[in-house]
Amino acid sequence: MTKAELRKKYKGLRALLSPQERDDMSLDIANQLLKLPIWNYSYYHIFLTIEELREIDTNYILNILAGKDKHIVVSKSDFESGKMTHFLLTDSTILKKNTFNIPEPVEGIQIPDSRLEVVFVPLLAFDMKGHRIGYGKGFYDKFLADCAPETVKIGLSFFEPEQEDIPVFESDIKLDYGVTPRGVYSI
Repeated sequence: MTKAELRKKYKGLRALLSPQERDDMSLDIANQLLKLPIWNYSYYHIFLTIEELREIDTNYILNILAGKDKHIVVSKSDFESGKMTHFLLTDSTILKKNTFNIPEPVEGIQIPDSRLEVVFVPLLAFDMKGHRIGYGKGFYDKFLADCAPETVKIGLSFFEPEQEDIPVFESDIKLDYGVTPRGVYSI
């Protein structure tokens, strides 16, 4: 399958999930993350859920990070450059949805890519080689390319990995782990 076909397939599968199923699966994913050897780091980047796209509810993961007293970092997207700027999420951070319904910080303490130690990556699908299908804008590939090589990249998916290899571009950045409601896949 092409990237476009896979994107369509997984958007369709996600659309079939009820709100309760998405909520239960999001909680299961957060619980699966607790099995990973990632909890000694300090700076964690996480995406904020785009409800309209029926994404994984990352509030469960945010609660884990806050409970472990971690530095939580969220992004603001620049659709002209295709780059993201990262900000520390604090009690005083004001979030506002942009024109694409992405919750973003209005302003705050900027954190450089090189400081991030763990990145939770939104995706539609992934394979056992760490390749992934996102929304096709390339934001995360540009962002992950600017992170330190040892940054841990964790894809979060409602669905088990694709059995066939996902087509890749030279600029695609691989995951270190894929996490689903049913398990953790080390790449």
